[in-house]
Amino acid sequence: MNILVLGSGGREHTFAWKISQSPLCNSLFVAPGNSGTASIATNLAIGVTDFEAIKDAVITKNISLVVVGPEDPLVQGIHDFFLKDNDLKSIAVIGPQQAAAELEGSKEFAKEFMMRHNIPTAAYQSFTKTNVEEGYTFLETLQPPYVLKADGLAAGKGVLILNDLEEAKTELKHMLVDSKFGNASAKVVIEEFLDGIELSCFVLTDGKDYKILPTAKDYKRIGEGDTGLNTGGMGAVSPVPFANKSFLDKIENQIVKPTVEGLKNDNLPYVGFIFIGLIKVGDDPKVIEYNVRMGDPETEVVLPRLKTDLVAVFKAMANGTLADVTIEIDERAATTIMLVSGGYPESYEKGKEIKGVDTIKDSIAFHAGAQFIDDKIMTSGGRVMAITSYGETYQEAIKKSYQTIENLSFDKMYYRKDIGFDL
Repeated sequence: MNILVLGSGGREHTFAWKISQSPLCNSLFVAPGNSGTASIATNLAIGVTDFEAIKDAVITKNISLVVVGPEDPLVQGIHDFFLKDNDLKSIAVIGPQQAAAELEGSKEFAKEFMMRHNIPTAAYQSFTKTNVEEGYTFLETLQPPYVLKADGLAAGKGVLILNDLEEAKTELKHMLVDSKFGNASAKVVIEEFLDGIELSCFVLTDGKDYKILPTAKDYKRIGEGDTGLNTGGMGAVSPVPFANKSFLDKIENQIVKPTVEGLKNDNLPYVGFIFIGLIKVGDDPKVIEYNVRMGDPETEVVLPRLKTDLVAVFKAMANGTLADVTIEIDERAATTIMLVSGGYPESYEKGKEIKGVDTIKDSIAFHAGAQFIDDKIMTSGGRVMAITSYGETYQEAIKKSYQTIENLSFDKMYYRKDIGFDL
């Protein structure tokens, strides 16, 4: 079959890398793609929310499976667009329909879903600029640190964790009244701070049944020791060493099962990935957030550990036969370290030549913000490249990634040197 992957980041390069290994894949297209996908697929210069251009490509390229990488097209209803179009409705789309995509599109929607289905999470209230004073009052009832979340999509940067009450009130005003995150912060969820260690759980579902992929832990902050501004992710480790069998059973029974059952009971059609951001509080898992697609950079450590043919899994999801699939996982650990442009996640320069990629032997370079320009690989974004390695332990895998990075360079290249420090 011919397959289209939507997106341009490290996650989409990883999808393309895995899909290209399948004998079920004839021709692979990525829209818009990057320098990494260009070497294993055909890049199409189409934006991920340009639904009409995507339709034209699907028809002209005879595509029968579309894998949606990022959240924007899902929240904007790409799956519904396909179902409503007579030329497209037979095409398999991996990604939930718009109503279910609100699990990521609205923090308040996700919180109400969790409360309705008794899924453990932090206590919360939500506010708009009309009741900002009530928000101040609610903050006064909480113990620091204070957690403020923009209700809508803010490219992974709409969450603030603040220790000072007055600063929290000021930031709440910035978000609600001054539109700090644009429309995304027209509503803000304030929730209690959960003290623990975070991890991510990834679930595949066909809407009836589910399969759980390996856990991963990512590192969001720009600075070492988890300091500084939030980013889209600076590195990841899989599996998560502290997630033992008893803890994983709790995740499945207390969170995964009620989530999938809740989607069915609420009539929220879902064929795709559910990313569950978790925190381990004591010995118990609680949900921080849902995403309706794979995480990045967690994809770069989860998919490399998947031994099962990913296209066969996608076909089963689309056909509603996921229960018949056996998921095989590589026992080795995988880690990834993200190379970013100097200045990221604030302003940074693009167009820097990346040197040394052809020397990589013991790792896999998943390209993110990188493009071919005149046969050179040049930076084109904040997060530039994820360097993934395998190891018998996560320490061994991390060491390999750092050894590989020693031979890579671009102007003002930055990466965290402490990924895995808290494990």
